[in-house]
Amino acid sequence: MSGVALVVEDDEAIGALVGAYLEQAGFGVVRECNGADALETAAREQLRFVVLDLGLPDVDGFELCRRLRGSADVPILILTARDEEADRIIGLELGADDYVTKPFSPRELVARVRAVLRRAEPLPPDAQTIELGELCIELRRRSVAVAGAEVELRTLEFELLTELVRNAGRVVTRDRLLERVWGVSFAGGTRTVDVHIAQLRKKLGSPNPIQTVRGVGYRILEA
Repeated sequence: MSGVALVVEDDEAIGALVGAYLEQAGFGVVRECNGADALETAAREQLRFVVLDLGLPDVDGFELCRRLRGSADVPILILTARDEEADRIIGLELGADDYVTKPFSPRELVARVRAVLRRAEPLPPDAQTIELGELCIELRRRSVAVAGAEVELRTLEFELLTELVRNAGRVVTRDRLLERVWGVSFAGGTRTVDVHIAQLRKKLGSPNPIQTVRGVGYRILEA
């Protein structure tokens, strides 16, 4: 897949470290230290993914995340010193695909980037269509429809829904969903799953097929 990695980080040393590890992993990298230049680069370059610091000098990182998400469906990984749960939830709700807190392991960061990219890759051409009641998931097109009306889902929401539907009628634990959808250990913990499930339910509308099994996880009802 073509495109460059955009690293938005105002700390020169951290930006250089992240860029070096990504380049070593085979990614082309463009580094910017503020939001204005990041937006210009996003408009000019074909982006493969974004590594975004929240503490920028000219714009709030959450606002930049929102603007990047509004302009392109590119994976965004937030890298920040903000480790409060509320910040993680805001970042995820704005469309970030992962949230890594400082201090961090550069090798883990690269692993998370690869996991995010794997989730965004299209499925093979022989993939099947899954139907469950009024819900229809076309895996090849990565499209979802409810009662014939198409529903726009982000990558993580699509992967969550697919995992639940493949296990229709069975309870899928939060830990299992973290493992299957996020693919690596995630600092946001199971609360991350809850945030994305809430977004997914909102988009699927009512009556909603996703049940909460308290203290365990989630189950999607069979038709």
